[in-house]
Amino acid sequence: MDPTFTLIGALMLVFSIVLSPLSSRIGMPVLLIFLAVGMMMGEDGPGGIQFDNFELAFLIANLSLAVILLDGGMRTRVETFRVGLRPALVLATVGVALTAGGAAIVAWWVFDLHWMMALLIGAIISSTDAAAVFSLLQGRGLHLNERVSATLEIESGSNDPMAIFLTLMLVTLIGQQDQGSLWSGLVMLVQQFGIGAAAGVLGGFATVELANRMRLTPALYPILVGAAGIAVFSATNAVGGSGFLAIYLSGVIIGNRHVRMMPMILQVHDGLAWLAQLCLFLMLGLLVSPSDLIPLAGAGLILALALIFVIRPLTVLATLWPFGFNRRELGFISWVGLRGAVPIVLALFPIMAGLPDAQLVFHAAFFIVLVSLIVQGTTMAPLARKLHLEVPAGEDPYRRLPLDAPAAGDHELMLFPLRGKNWDTPKPLGQLRLPDNTAVAGVFRNRLCLQPTKELEVSSGDMVAMFATPALLPDLGKALSGRQAPKHLAERAFFGDFVLNGDALLGDVEQVYGIEFDELPPELSLAECFAKRTKGHPVVGDKVILGPVTLVARATEADRVTKVGLKMDA
Repeated sequence: MDPTFTLIGALMLVFSIVLSPLSSRIGMPVLLIFLAVGMMMGEDGPGGIQFDNFELAFLIANLSLAVILLDGGMRTRVETFRVGLRPALVLATVGVALTAGGAAIVAWWVFDLHWMMALLIGAIISSTDAAAVFSLLQGRGLHLNERVSATLEIESGSNDPMAIFLTLMLVTLIGQQDQGSLWSGLVMLVQQFGIGAAAGVLGGFATVELANRMRLTPALYPILVGAAGIAVFSATNAVGGSGFLAIYLSGVIIGNRHVRMMPMILQVHDGLAWLAQLCLFLMLGLLVSPSDLIPLAGAGLILALALIFVIRPLTVLATLWPFGFNRRELGFISWVGLRGAVPIVLALFPIMAGLPDAQLVFHAAFFIVLVSLIVQGTTMAPLARKLHLEVPAGEDPYRRLPLDAPAAGDHELMLFPLRGKNWDTPKPLGQLRLPDNTAVAGVFRNRLCLQPTKELEVSSGDMVAMFATPALLPDLGKALSGRQAPKHLAERAFFGDFVLNGDALLGDVEQVYGIEFDELPPELSLAECFAKRTKGHPVVGDKVILGPVTLVARATEADRVTKVGLKMDA
């Protein structure tokens, strides 16, 4: 292998990583920076690299997407399925088909193509991209309400089979003019979803069992999980299923079961997912020449804007209206129809099949991804805050270290840095309201480890080491949090001054606070009020306005609000 090739590749990675902090400063998606660096190093840029090996690009892209989906699946909490699964699956199937049809009409008009090729463009750009969605939701400091975040994450992780089915069926129909292809395409759709789902669940449970039964060097557990995930992905593709769906579901199973060394696995896979995104978008940038995009810029812009402002919103309204989303949530989900690597990868199919106008299809897909990342990616975080879809988040530990000892059970060693105004005044350890079944392991200050005692005072700049289980992380994070949240996300500003149990009756609240709720019967509990307004799936941050009072869901458990904040109108 030419050492110059590896040198250039390594320097591209370094350059992209060095530029990545610009993402948060200028509000640009970091994936767009990686894509731009790849284009700069391509044949039209100063790098002058000529790369047109579509078969190699297809292989790298598939492996990269598999790694990204595995990491995203492991970070998806199964509890979110109660509110996000059904609407996400409707969006991932019916929504993809409606998007493909709408985009095809516009593509037929602006590109003056045969209607079959227009349908192919519509199918290729019909699915949202998991890599882009996971990156922007998890990397921009957004803590959205569970109904919105769960729907977006599950949709982006599960809508690839439908897009792949439509793309492959149309490639077959155009290339072979086979009249039996429609029936074979429907069979393929069932195979994609059915085999992919079954293989993903079985592969996930098998990986969990394997990891828990093996006694390995800690560093090998992340490699074992990654290798098992790629094996599930490849095997599922080999038997005609959706490898993308399979590896995502495997990740969900692994991330929601007790797995030895899980914090280390997540930490390593976070780095692997970033490496996969870097390699994927740099390579896709190399594949395209900016000079090829200029001739179709006008038509491509019309299609991209139609997709963003018309097709996606109409699709979301048509599919999600029965599921109890409010207007702000529907508006945000409509806006976050992010296109990323998947449409570009799907656009490689017609090139490898040698279809007419295949290059036009590829460049159109690439242009639409660029517009989507620029327009939607840069405005997603500000729009979420403007629509008040954020909810308060607790402090995450700086580091989590699993103990991996039978006597310790699920306990981990967690490091919490103390920062913010709450810790400007020193507080004795004995006065901290720490959850039960936790213990202070030590306090680090100025490179010294201090013995924890009830009298020891801690303040800003200290780091507290805690023994705790993952289930206690939310309560522990709140107890040790000190960062100054935005005014609208401060605990009292968001939830109100009073905390009530979800089982409290409206009649009791009326007597205690001197309020009259004429529109609802007094024997109704606060939890039942939320169930009526949210169609049975309340999430933290949901609000019920009753006259001069606003009830805010503060904590939920199994589709029931357990803690309610009460805000009195001034």
